[in-house]
Amino acid sequence: MFKALTNAYINGQRQQTLIMDDEMITWVGHDADARLQECESIEDCQARLVTAGLIDCHTHLIYGGKRFDEYEARLNGSSYEDIARQGGGILSTVKATRACTEQKLFESASKRLLHLISDGVTAVEIKSGYGLDLETELKMLKVAAKLEQVLGLKISKTFLGAHTIPPEYIDNRQDYVDLICATILPEIKPHADACDVFCESFAFTLEESKKILQAAKELGLNLKAHAEQLSATGAAAMASEMGALSVEHLEYMDEASVKILADSNTVAVLLPGAFYTLKETKKPPIDLFRKYHVPIAIASDSNPGSSPVLSLRLMMNMACQFFGLTPEESLKAVSINAAQALGFNDLGKLQKGYKANIAVWDAESVAELCGTLGGSLLNKSYSYSRLLFES
Repeated sequence: MFKALTNAYINGQRQQTLIMDDEMITWVGHDADARLQECESIEDCQARLVTAGLIDCHTHLIYGGKRFDEYEARLNGSSYEDIARQGGGILSTVKATRACTEQKLFESASKRLLHLISDGVTAVEIKSGYGLDLETELKMLKVAAKLEQVLGLKISKTFLGAHTIPPEYIDNRQDYVDLICATILPEIKPHADACDVFCESFAFTLEESKKILQAAKELGLNLKAHAEQLSATGAAAMASEMGALSVEHLEYMDEASVKILADSNTVAVLLPGAFYTLKETKKPPIDLFRKYHVPIAIASDSNPGSSPVLSLRLMMNMACQFFGLTPEESLKAVSINAAQALGFNDLGKLQKGYKANIAVWDAESVAELCGTLGGSLLNKSYSYSRLLFES
């Protein structure tokens, strides 16, 4: 069955036609009259903007509990690190998530994910990391798989057991690192696509992070790293040299590390929601990324503490406002570059041979897409040619 979207604004050109079969984009261009005769359905987009479906390549959507007391604490002067060292932050969510049933986690995550879908997201990454034990980490990854099956969008599942040291291992952190490498990683391998680590002063050291990523690499998992968010750790360079798909946050990344990143296929993932929520002032080195042609992606970092965000389009706006990206760079950052950050080589472009993950917008330009705050601009979206959302 062929479907057609006509009179669309696609890839910077107006009055375009896109044709898709049951899964793929089969044609994009002008003068489609002959091809339209093969289509069972034809929709006039009425000059609407049509883009690749948005890809949110860094989220923590599955968790128990809430942490808005920390929002208030930060307003009163507490830092992210202060809260973490006092037993709040990630550890408070770990406690709540361990107590949740799989069904409860599925129900709460579904609501959050539906918000992202209604904002144009057709593919997403979901990290674990609020279990910090085998049982709960597996529970989270199974919920992510169920979300993909039930809601119908592509989900990349990332193991983040190295999110922070669990309370029961505070005095024996090496034992926890060894547990991840020797026991947890082999068990979660069938349920995960990638392994992430959080390299920071109150999380994992550079040496510990490298050991975990090496163990994951040997099992065939893709690699990622939370890097250079609150301090310069060297994790971005280390992970990119190991072949990581992406390194993420990057506010404290220096030029030497950017050069190393440029010599790899690793994507720089920026998270303006966390930058905003934590009232950070040091920005990622955008000019260096441009100078060395490092691909930039943007993601929501949706999580209960440092980035309680449910709109990827808002992140596009923040990336333009705070980091100086252009609207076109911002769109590329949530489409083709975000796809690269997840290893989704067949998503992120409106081009023949790519999966038909498509968003149709009640907007006339990419600038309008990025510049509009609030409300809903999504007219409809498709995931693998199947209607995912319709306003």
